[in-house]
Amino acid sequence: VLVMTVNPGFGGQRLIESSLKKLRRLRRLCDEHGVNPRIEVDGGIHAGNVAEVVASGANVVVVGSSVFGAADRALAIEELRANAEGGVSKTA
Repeated sequence: VLVMTVNPGFGGQRLIESSLKKLRRLRRLCDEHGVNPRIEVDGGIHAGNVAEVVASGANVVVVGSSVFGAADRALAIEELRANAEGGVSKTA
């Protein structure tokens, strides 16, 4: 399931906060029905919000501008991974 967290069309947008509510609702519905699909989130994801996105139910995260626009891409990826793992621990 793909949840767009921005209005599609161009990169570098801010995550639409209300999309996190949709994501939590989707995760809850999946849990209630005993299904565990891949829930992919695309748009506005960066190291500062990835933990909340993962804690809200995403298990696949698409990241573009926050990595490709970074001066140090390896560091940007490292920060994303570390913060995403923090979000996973909040869901356990």
